[in-house]
Amino acid sequence: MRDDSMRELAKKLGLTAEEYDRIVKILGREPNYTEVGIFSVMWSEHCCYKSSLVHLRRFPKEGERVLAEPGKENAGVLKLNDEWAVAFKVESHNHPSAIEPFQGAATGVGGILRDIFCMGAYPIASFDSLRFGELSNPIAKHLFDGVVRGIAFYGNCFGVPTVGGEVYFDDCYLGNPLVNVMAVGIVRIKNLVSARASGPGNPVVYIGSSTGRDGIHGASFASVELTEKSEEDRPAVQIGDPFTEKLLLEATQELVEKGLVLGMQDMGAAGLTSSSAEMAAKGGVGIELDLDKVPLREEGMTPYEIMLSESQERMLLITEKNKLDEIKRILDKWGLHYSVVGRVIEEPVLRVYWRGEIAAEIPTWALLAGEGAPIYDRPQKKPDWLETLQAQDPIAELPEIDAGDLLPKLLSMPTIASKKWVYRQYDHQVGIRTVMLPGAGDAAVMRIMETGQFLSIAMDGNGAYSYLDPYAGGAIAVLEAARNVAATGAKPIGITDCLNFGNPTKPEVMYQFANAVLGIADACRELGIPVTGGNVSFYNESPKGAVFPTPVVGMVGIIEDESYITTMNLKAPGHVIAVIGKTDAEIGGSQLQKLMFGKYFGKAPKPKIAENKNAIELLLMLIHEGIVLSTHDVSDGGIGVALAEMAIKSDGIGMEITIPENLAPEIFLFSETQGRFIIEIEEKNIGALLKFAEKFGIKCEVLGVTTDKPLLKIKDWVFEVGRLREIYEGTIPSIMS
Repeated sequence: MRDDSMRELAKKLGLTAEEYDRIVKILGREPNYTEVGIFSVMWSEHCCYKSSLVHLRRFPKEGERVLAEPGKENAGVLKLNDEWAVAFKVESHNHPSAIEPFQGAATGVGGILRDIFCMGAYPIASFDSLRFGELSNPIAKHLFDGVVRGIAFYGNCFGVPTVGGEVYFDDCYLGNPLVNVMAVGIVRIKNLVSARASGPGNPVVYIGSSTGRDGIHGASFASVELTEKSEEDRPAVQIGDPFTEKLLLEATQELVEKGLVLGMQDMGAAGLTSSSAEMAAKGGVGIELDLDKVPLREEGMTPYEIMLSESQERMLLITEKNKLDEIKRILDKWGLHYSVVGRVIEEPVLRVYWRGEIAAEIPTWALLAGEGAPIYDRPQKKPDWLETLQAQDPIAELPEIDAGDLLPKLLSMPTIASKKWVYRQYDHQVGIRTVMLPGAGDAAVMRIMETGQFLSIAMDGNGAYSYLDPYAGGAIAVLEAARNVAATGAKPIGITDCLNFGNPTKPEVMYQFANAVLGIADACRELGIPVTGGNVSFYNESPKGAVFPTPVVGMVGIIEDESYITTMNLKAPGHVIAVIGKTDAEIGGSQLQKLMFGKYFGKAPKPKIAENKNAIELLLMLIHEGIVLSTHDVSDGGIGVALAEMAIKSDGIGMEITIPENLAPEIFLFSETQGRFIIEIEEKNIGALLKFAEKFGIKCEVLGVTTDKPLLKIKDWVFEVGRLREIYEGTIPSIMS
């Protein structure tokens, strides 16, 4: 092909003219066809974070528990004790799921699991954070059904419990659903594996499934907007095989336990290209690959296709020559492909051979995020419409309403309604570690038998808040996740994040992104926890427009004593119900606002970062002192929905609740003010509660008592808990049937 053809190819693959010129300067010559393909995937937003890196550097990344440098390894790792650690990460599979929801979601699960076990960790839990259009739309129902089935298929077949997550529905996600998947694993600290190549002369070993043409340019596909023609991009959606992945997990665990691995990386986005180039660059060495040695499942594949294929269930590892026989024996036992496809070299280049000739030769540093790959500090502009939107007063525009009519309506909104239809499709108890079943509390709780501890894990994010105030949305994502793990009795210890935004070349999108990142950073600093890694997903736009800016946070907390584990179900009649935290008149971005107006406007709830921290510390002290019997974080739908959910989760126990006079009933019940918990305590502990609350500077208010009748009485309104349960648990199954 002519040189101008290479330039045209680069443009077609998403590289700009300036980036192509930069490639020519790096190489000192025009790139060939395979090299253009390699640069296009490695310089895509999905792989090199070229538009986000300047902002991600704001995150706090240090902490006494941090064992892996954030952003430099496949997953974040935090120390549990002197011997064991937890590895966790979240990734997106948004664009593939929009085109092929079942396989897009399934391979998203497979990919994030490999990120965990290529660190030497054994996966113990999976989570998902999902966004779809309104379920009244057949397209949204189709995507919702396919994604949930895909997650269930892969997780259930692989044998990892899917124990938690969240699902939101809004029109803005109709053309571009969000599928964010998180995996958590545990690892002996001595068995931690780095994604670095080392030792010139050491073999580079390919293990796992053979390579086909599926998934080629998946990374590039995830770095452009969805269009009406995106349906034609099905080759960019990979096909998953969870049974092979299970074999791959067990085989790599054995390899790691026997000390046979120096470095290892999943062949995820950009496949063989990213795994080889990134491992070499991180290790300050080079890698030579012989593509004739790569196991193929299709005939006539070119170097371009082999290097860019995103076929699933494949890993690349670095070892020593004297360990090859033992590695082969173990892989043969597990029935997995094994091939020495290259070697580590001292010269820092990625050199690719095919049929005895060099097919590509690129300096490894040129492909690494933050080094040779471009970094842009793109222009930012506050959206013109945002000032107008924030100036509106949603409370002033509220019509005359009977607050008693609102609670059943809110419970029937799919975003609030029970997600049992989702999690009943997941095996959430495989592995015998699940302590708290889905729906029993605000977060999942997993038993770590190896240490005697428990992990509490949550995923949270609210696109409506970020739409009205990106900074508040970012901070609240962290704070709600922290409240959720705290509500189970856990101390928050670290987060991973998935940042879902529109086109970064639009200044309004970069304004949203930069401010959301700042909100996350400020919240984490106040809580004293690190951001251990994560994922940025740009170009979440369709012909209908951009999705809400949607930062999603995965939080891990630690419970040191089983007696601290706290659920939301009421324990007995005659107890006191109280609220921790002050309620303000805040309905911007709330579910009440959506119910009443069908849209969001005004100001988002204030993050109140310091108050959240104090409320969390107060709650944990009360739990550790044995004062709190049950608790529930106040979030979507406010206090009214939180009370209803606690009653619904209980067996024959109701509540009688009074409402303070200083706020209108609909505001007190359904405001989404941050930093609040509903708690159940014994009457004798009211004094201790108020004493501790004063110490932390947090307002605490007694709301009522638990009763021996399954009724929820709020002021003059009386709701049968059984009827509320029917509405809450029946909404989504009724729609999906």
